[in-house]
Amino acid sequence: MHLIVAPVLVPAVLAALMLLRPARLTRLGQRLSILAMLAQLAIAVALIVLSADGEVRVYELGSWPAPYGIVLVLDRLAALMLLLASVLGLAVLAHAVLTRHDQQGWHFHPLFQFQMLGLNGAFLTGDLFNLFVFFEVLLIASYGLLLHGQGAARLQAGVQYVVVNLVGSTIFLVAIGVLYGTTGTLNFADMALRVSTAPPEEQALIRAGAQILIAVFALKAALLPLHLWLPRAYASTSAPVAALFAILTKVGVYSIIRVTTLVFGEEAGAAAWAPAGWLLPAALLSVLVGFVGLLAARELRLGAAFGVIGSTGTLMVAASVFTPETTAAALFYLPHSTLAAALLFLVADLVLRRRGERQDRLEPGPSMPGAGLLAVLFLLSAIALAGLPPLSGFVGKLLILASVADNPAAWWIWGTILVTTFLAILALARAGSVLFWTRDDAPPHRERVRAAVHAPRLAAPALMLVAALGALTVFAGPATAYTRAAADQLHSRTAYITAVLPDSGVRR
Repeated sequence: MHLIVAPVLVPAVLAALMLLRPARLTRLGQRLSILAMLAQLAIAVALIVLSADGEVRVYELGSWPAPYGIVLVLDRLAALMLLLASVLGLAVLAHAVLTRHDQQGWHFHPLFQFQMLGLNGAFLTGDLFNLFVFFEVLLIASYGLLLHGQGAARLQAGVQYVVVNLVGSTIFLVAIGVLYGTTGTLNFADMALRVSTAPPEEQALIRAGAQILIAVFALKAALLPLHLWLPRAYASTSAPVAALFAILTKVGVYSIIRVTTLVFGEEAGAAAWAPAGWLLPAALLSVLVGFVGLLAARELRLGAAFGVIGSTGTLMVAASVFTPETTAAALFYLPHSTLAAALLFLVADLVLRRRGERQDRLEPGPSMPGAGLLAVLFLLSAIALAGLPPLSGFVGKLLILASVADNPAAWWIWGTILVTTFLAILALARAGSVLFWTRDDAPPHRERVRAAVHAPRLAAPALMLVAALGALTVFAGPATAYTRAAADQLHSRTAYITAVLPDSGVRR
């Protein structure tokens, strides 16, 4: 099953090639990068078809078996995340090439591929330490991408972003040390077995390690109160980079779901469902703060950044209940929320390029030539982010609300999601009316808009994301069936453990 390692090898090899001078300074770098993303998309499609049979597949690097060797594990959830990353990556890369953002520095394409390497590796890895390694790979690449194009505001936001994530990485290592010291392993499957059989005197320390670990993942997911790094960073960087970063918070969500269901599930003794007590309140507050921030934002990119917080919080509301039904609802909403946020960032960039010095500020401006397609794209992105019909966000929110109906906090969950959906509608309706309906034909001094930015081809990547959201809507039936099967696979951990450790004695 060498195909399993391909999502890691392809971006790693091509990123190294693009660091060479001939590729870095010519169109060859662009072509290699686009080729890499097309290959990753094809591989992801093949892997999701492969995983649909429900079998958990393991790739042992160097033929060293777990728990001593490094293993990559493919199940339904990993395949779903790989497909999401490749679709998003291809659209974002196309936007960066068409708008020539990639030409603002020498290393955009190698950094982009290293970012994809970190993402794909994080979704496939089967042990905690290599999850940390892939986290660092994607974070180091994200530092360079965040600062690509330079600028004082970007540099200030980048420094804050780096400091926060360095602190998070340090705490991550502390959690790894605590768990390794108590269990003697970092392989997920082996750790799950050892945690469930740990002696009583070690249970408290294991629970503490679990809480620290989930807190690190909550920082990556930008859950309240660990969200303050995100709005400035996402609003200050370029739109293509911010659109790609829409999936970074989902890496934190993925890690919480993966580690909690597999290692700290109902058989984990004192550490069972360790984060459940505080994750749900944090998620509800994140939803509220995110969509209130969207309402208060005076720039479209800043509003999109707060939209990432709100939509990730909505996703975590379902994920933090930790039942098969809520996990299935979360997994359906996960790709929608990622694509919707990325779409709004790309639309904000198109708006910015058409409005001269007013950029994407929510203030009246002159009429934008050829803005009909752009207005339609904004309308679709607003519908998607708010979770309105007919797009898949409406289906996702209905699934979340239905899945938590029996939860003691159901009224809080329903009230928060419904109220914040209304706030999102207000915020996006106001933004659309200011940008497309309110005119001020006295432009600021020296305002210039280049004719080249009006080319309809610049909208192609955004249309690609619209098509992906449309496909998720049209095929909502098969998609929900897949996410339900993925949730059942996650909550029945025996298939994962026996695939990674066939001699463990655990029965399917």
